[in-house]
Amino acid sequence: MHEPMSAPAPAAPDGAALQPTREQMNIVIVGHVDHGKSTLVGRLLADTESIDPAKIAQIRELCDRQGKRFEYAFLLDALEAERDQGITIDAARCFFRSALRDYILIDAPGHIEFLKNMISGAARAEAAVLLIDAAEGVQENSRRHGYMLGLLGIRQVVVAVNKLDMVGYDQAVFDRIVAEYTAFLARIDLEPAAFVPVSALAGDNLIGPSQNTPWYAGPSVLAAVDAFAKAPPPDAKPLRMPVQDVYRFNREGDTRRIIAGRITAGRLAVGDAVVFQPSGKRTRIASIEGFSMPEQTTVEAGRSTGITMTEQIYVARGDVMAHVDAAPAVSNRIRANLFWLGRQPLRRGRTYKLKMATFSGLCEVEKLIEVMDASALTDAGHPDRVERHEVAEVILRLRRPMACDLSHQFTDTGRFVLVDGYDVAGGGIVRGVLDAGADDDAVRWTTEVGAINRPLREAKHGHRALLLVLHDDLDNNGRTLAAALEESLWTGGKSVYRLDLTKGDLQKAGPGQLAPRSITLGLVAGLLNAGQIVIATVPWSDDHTHDEVLRIPGLDVVPQCQVRFRSGGTDAGPVAGESLEDDRDWALDPGLEPRALHDVIKRRLERLLGG
Repeated sequence: MHEPMSAPAPAAPDGAALQPTREQMNIVIVGHVDHGKSTLVGRLLADTESIDPAKIAQIRELCDRQGKRFEYAFLLDALEAERDQGITIDAARCFFRSALRDYILIDAPGHIEFLKNMISGAARAEAAVLLIDAAEGVQENSRRHGYMLGLLGIRQVVVAVNKLDMVGYDQAVFDRIVAEYTAFLARIDLEPAAFVPVSALAGDNLIGPSQNTPWYAGPSVLAAVDAFAKAPPPDAKPLRMPVQDVYRFNREGDTRRIIAGRITAGRLAVGDAVVFQPSGKRTRIASIEGFSMPEQTTVEAGRSTGITMTEQIYVARGDVMAHVDAAPAVSNRIRANLFWLGRQPLRRGRTYKLKMATFSGLCEVEKLIEVMDASALTDAGHPDRVERHEVAEVILRLRRPMACDLSHQFTDTGRFVLVDGYDVAGGGIVRGVLDAGADDDAVRWTTEVGAINRPLREAKHGHRALLLVLHDDLDNNGRTLAAALEESLWTGGKSVYRLDLTKGDLQKAGPGQLAPRSITLGLVAGLLNAGQIVIATVPWSDDHTHDEVLRIPGLDVVPQCQVRFRSGGTDAGPVAGESLEDDRDWALDPGLEPRALHDVIKRRLERLLGG
């Protein structure tokens, strides 16, 4: 009935049509620690002959040498620490096939200390099998895992009540667990497809009916999983491509500016009209690029690709490309459900880093709407914070707008993580995109006092005001280049002022919270309003990003450019016809001579300064 995974597909007769590609589905196995997840998966692989018998023999031999009883769970637990302690630490993946489709099974850890690993595994799944130990009954983590499946948008769930052999295959025990857990899941609007009484160790009701449960007439675990509906393919959805980076290869005489990223949904073709959010800039696709690949005219979801545009517009990492008639929402405020795993509580007003797809930016908790104990679905009793392993509905305010979607529509642009310091401390899903709100706490520099304004000062200086930020590297190339530019611009009659910013100028209190301080914004904005060319160096750090350091609210009319050092960066000036009003993110090769680095930037600055 079940084909072994290792068996080769039969060859098609001459002239016969090739068999269509088999359907594939990702299934996550979750449940409380020691409720038998790994045993169930291992037994399922063995019973469907989806695992090499030599591997089973190898594990049996290892168990004999260590004086342990062989367990099917060891077929999944690759880490020595997992075999020693008898728990799953990381999410293990394996493959098997039924008569209907191919499966990727994800065995997620159940221990509360590895809840982050469980979430990572479940986030890649389309459906779930949730295990409950018949002897222990519904545990806190059973409820917590059920809530997390609902939070991640996994609606297809089979509940396997395991270890029925430990309670004598008692139907009353099974019925009691079904009633209790059904009532809990109903409170989060999650209805399981089936409850299946199983013994993973004995193989009862895994791939077929068991004589030990004559009172059960429902499907086996395999039959219930086969009944899951496959989600529509991602290429049937509207286009989404989060921008990974922008590449240019001028050193080889290549003038293309290639926007690179992975298409997470939809299809793309040469000539398509696209928009990049959150900026709203539009263009058309001139070409689809791939390394050492023949010319392509189309590309679909799941592929990493590069594109060139008919019009050169400024595009940055974190932007999302879409077709103009089905673009993602844009706002700096979202309503979200999140699960907190941080060592310190999540609190209103604190700043965190939000990461979604390729986007990364600072956000603040504007409002805690509801804080709940995920294992009991009761009010946590402290509306001012979210403690570890609690869930909450919140409103987040970002420092700058981002493009996003509702989580049930798009996964990659609808789920996010929050970073506290240097740790991933929480994850969530977008439930609503709110109207963009003004940041009342942010310092803004939109008003100039007096009749002598910035344009008059620029006219007197004979050039525009401009901000140039140089990201230093470990060899201090940024500071060296800044000093050379300051001297040559001053010698050439320009009004220029150089700042050497430190981490203290850019950090708020707390590790990893890298926003410019108000006093830093005020200093830079004052110099710009005075018509100066401001050259600022920022220290080397993996945490500094373009937008966190560069943006000055209310001074968008002033060119704000940045220079970063990257091996293989451009070593030439702008290409013919390129607008530097749009391209202000410049990557230089640190291997170039200092004079060459200086000349590249100065040529670009002269076009922006005018006068």
